[in-house]
Amino acid sequence: MRGTVRELNGAPAENAHVILVRDATQSSEQTNTDAAGRFAFIGVAPGAFTITATSGSLRSAAVSLTVSTPGDQLPISLLLGAESKQQTSSIAQDAGQAMQFADNPNFSIAAVTDWTAAGGHGSDASLRTSEALARDAVRLSPQDQKSAATSKANVTAEAAESESVLRAAVEKDPKNFNANHKIGWFYLQTGRYQDAVRSLQVAYEAESGNYDNEFDLARALKMAGDAAQARNHVQRLLEHRPTAELHRFKAEMDEEAGDPLSAARELQRAVSEDPSEDNFFAWGSELLIHRAVWQSKEVFDQGVKLHPQSARMLTARGAALFAGALYDEAALDLCRASDLNPEIVEPYLFMGKIEMAAPNPLPCVVAKLERFAKIQPGNALASYFYAMALWKQQGRAADSQTMDRVRELLTRAVTVDPKCASARLELGNLSAGKKQWEQAIDQYLDAIQADPQLNEAHYRLGVAYQRVGDQAKATEQFQLHDKIAREQAAEIQRQREDVKQFLVVLPDPVSKQQNR
Repeated sequence: MRGTVRELNGAPAENAHVILVRDATQSSEQTNTDAAGRFAFIGVAPGAFTITATSGSLRSAAVSLTVSTPGDQLPISLLLGAESKQQTSSIAQDAGQAMQFADNPNFSIAAVTDWTAAGGHGSDASLRTSEALARDAVRLSPQDQKSAATSKANVTAEAAESESVLRAAVEKDPKNFNANHKIGWFYLQTGRYQDAVRSLQVAYEAESGNYDNEFDLARALKMAGDAAQARNHVQRLLEHRPTAELHRFKAEMDEEAGDPLSAARELQRAVSEDPSEDNFFAWGSELLIHRAVWQSKEVFDQGVKLHPQSARMLTARGAALFAGALYDEAALDLCRASDLNPEIVEPYLFMGKIEMAAPNPLPCVVAKLERFAKIQPGNALASYFYAMALWKQQGRAADSQTMDRVRELLTRAVTVDPKCASARLELGNLSAGKKQWEQAIDQYLDAIQADPQLNEAHYRLGVAYQRVGDQAKATEQFQLHDKIAREQAAEIQRQREDVKQFLVVLPDPVSKQQNR
């Protein structure tokens, strides 16, 4: 029997004390976790058990489990400080008063409206960048995504051997709860959702009061396309045993069903139940994507206090700060995020985009993008963003050595990825700056071939054709530019209309910053 123990902030709990009690005899076994928070009990005979973990004054919830076949027990996850809502609240209050904030935020989401005339700070380019960053922020994954992907790959790799054992157990006793739950969970993990529904439904009919099985059944139903039945099970579970994971799951379904107002409220409840990094991030992201910019920043502020090692929390807060026109502060957050784990690419990509969209050069960005280009020489965007930041920081005062370096980086970008249209466009701009029009035309044509919708390349190509006296081709490119600009503007408007904007109610007095 194996598992892990984690602290409330997600960090592994080293040297935590794990106690395994056999329910029938109350005999116990004990062990401690290693540096990665892992523990194991060897040679556990079948039976019913209760397992808990302690570390100092912290204690996990007691987990009940049954081992029916030696060696087939799924990994156990224990969370210190999760024994009760009251205890969780106390722990969170010690870490920046997060739970007080979660229970009593100084704002409320009153309604939603169609976002048909989006407002924002700065230029239209800044607003479009802000919208794109918000969409990207929602998709940011936790730092342990790779380990999660590895775990899923292991499930798949063991499929042939495991499925035969699980199927044999079901064939031996077709109505058995444990057999059907285990094979249903297996199907759920391997993406066979219809099979999962059938097995988990049999288990539910055998033991309708089992929380884990009904939650897995709701997940399988949703993935199989039966959202109505999934919602029925979630609502039933919430009435009997509300948990953070249920509120998160319901929020996901509410968002997909076009009810972001309910989704935001469910995510707030999830944070109140469990102020984990995942829950804070999900709540802040929901607010950000629906343009409650200052409120999302407020949530991320508290999330960063409670989870200071979360690179994605800092990255998402950087996106919120940029949306609020706090460009320098946004850059500092993204630089901090990149320092937490220099191998993660998202903070660099975000800072490269905000550097290009912000009205003035930003602090710390050039040094971090230089590091990005060094540690990932095979990433075209690393070279491209570093080149553009270097060029912008130098401005008109850029010397020939700097401009040679910019050209070298852009050339590296298109060598690594010939489809890097933005780098080809900038190479054309460098040639145009030296009035090397024929060379600029070739670069612009390459950029358009790589990305026919790169609108600026059509305009720049038209200007270059004018300079060499080919007015017919210039006119053709200007017309293409205007056509693509109209199409892109219409698509952006459509995206804005699809996003419901939150109407936020703030208490009095309202700060000027929150009112912006």
